[in-house]
Formats: sequence, C-alpha cells, structure tokens
Amino acid sequence: MGETAAEKAATAKRDRVFLVVVDDSAERDVALRYACLRARNGGGRVALLRVLEPVGMIEWAGVGVLMAEERREEAEKLLSGLGAQVQEITGSLPIVEIREGEPRDQLLALLEEDPRISILVLASSTGSGPGPLISALTGRYASRVRVPMTIVPGGLDDRELERVT
Repeated sequence: MGETAAEKAATAKRDRVFLVVVDDSAERDVALRYACLRARNGGGRVALLRVLEPVGMIEWAGVGVLMAEERREEAEKLLSGLGAQVQEITGSLPIVEIREGEPRDQLLALLEEDPRISILVLASSTGSGPGPLISALTGRYASRVRVPMTIVPGGLDDRELERVT
C-alpha cells in the first residue's frame, strides 16, 4: 500500500533542508538562527555551506598549498562550532559542505547538484543595500535559483526570530 497524504506530508517536512551560506558577515548568525528555528519548529534539517575563495597566484607552490590547508582547517573549525549550535537548537547535526571558488557560483552549483535542499535562507545586510549575494540571486542569477529563498532582515534579535518562525 502507498503512503497516505498525511504520511507524505510528514515525510516531506522531515526531509526539508534549510541551506545557510556561512560567510563572515554579522548577519550570518541571524540567517542561521532562523533556519534552525524553522527546522526545529516545522521539521527539517539545516545545511551549512562555506565557500573558500581561491588563493591567488603565489610564486612558491608549497606556500599556496599550506595556505589552502590552513583556510580549510579554519573553515572546518568554524563549521564545527556552528554545527554544535545547530545541534543544540534542532537536535540534529547539520549537513556540511566546504567548497572553493566564487561564493555565488558555488552556491548555485550546490543548489543544482543537491536535491535535498528545499529552502535557501539568507539574511539581508543591516547596512546599505541587501548585500552582494542577495543582489545577484534576486537579479541577474534569479532564474538559476531552483528553491524558494527566505530573506531574513539581518537586524532581527532572538525574540523577533522566535516570533516569526
């Protein structure tokens, strides 16, 4: 026998993946908290994407390799700490992805490659303008985004986030 509509809906909620781009902005924490609360309150998991921009041309190849290794170790350490926060809020470990390249391109590639990702969660800049990633994904590259995007105001505090999730 097949699944009932209620069983299918419950499975779909459980299988939802909220993707957060882990950059160095202050707003990242707002996007992460929002994604965690949505996953906890409505079912689903959180995925974290950290994109390392390539090391520029370096005369000595060994130095470039060492720099790349250090950057990867830093990314792993950062994601480990954020993963602990995700687990504390949601009760499960996040899906973690580290890539190298241009952040926009790597994000779009991941969205195309990973069918588990259901919702992209980004936080808008608290400064002027929405930020380069949001501008690109809602402008020139909007047709390549295959999942709904949630853009959270970057200035929301924990109380406001709890209210809207």
